[in-house]
Amino acid sequence: MHAKEPVLTRTPLKDEVFQSLHESVLAGRYSAGEWLRQEEISRRLGVSMTPVREALDLLVSSGMAERVAYRGVRLLRPSNPDVLDSYELRLLLEGSAARSAASNVSAEQILSLNELLQAEAALLNLEGLPRQREISRALHGRIVEASGNSLLHRIYLDVLRAFPDWMLYEHLYRNPELLQDSICNEHREHEMIVAALAAHDPDAAVQRSVEHVLQRGRELVSYLGMPRESLEAREAQIRRLIPGTELGAERLHKEAT
Repeated sequence: MHAKEPVLTRTPLKDEVFQSLHESVLAGRYSAGEWLRQEEISRRLGVSMTPVREALDLLVSSGMAERVAYRGVRLLRPSNPDVLDSYELRLLLEGSAARSAASNVSAEQILSLNELLQAEAALLNLEGLPRQREISRALHGRIVEASGNSLLHRIYLDVLRAFPDWMLYEHLYRNPELLQDSICNEHREHEMIVAALAAHDPDAAVQRSVEHVLQRGRELVSYLGMPRESLEAREAQIRRLIPGTELGAERLHKEAT
């Protein structure tokens, strides 16, 4: 009787090209607003145009680029108002979703979130940064999905794509001395959110989720030079809508000053 042959798996070529482009963007090899030319990428990577075109579509769906009719694909150059809009909506939606998720999350969903945390814990280094970004976004999406509100989940994914987290990661690539503290802190914040959900504690889940997004706001100021006053104005509006978060927000701002 013959032994069962192992199943061989192969990463689709479009995913390999996407990973290469993703890492190049985070490493700052492309500039915001720069056009990504299929021919040049195809020639440089030694692949046909089809997987390059598919990889560019993945880059667009990840929120890092946009496809312009009759022109091609270029990296996004989000304006300050666009960044502020996505930041404000993240505060509102993640806080609201966390409250619902704490009541509705299933044991299977908690297990899935913990698996993502374990995978993220192995990627807290420069080489793991592109994959860590993907896992972080998947984690946030699953938390919102656990709210049980499918429309909220769809809207949130659009908001998350609009938030320029890739620009924050690019800053870490260019300033590796900041990397360890930043991504380790982000991982701990993720752990605290999941722990609050597992404890079915709505107030703690809201608090941890909002503080996590506020931390990204601090990075927008420190890393990208966003005006602090503009972020604080948006935060003040949201804080009145989500009860139980004011102390956390005030504490973060005291630490930052």
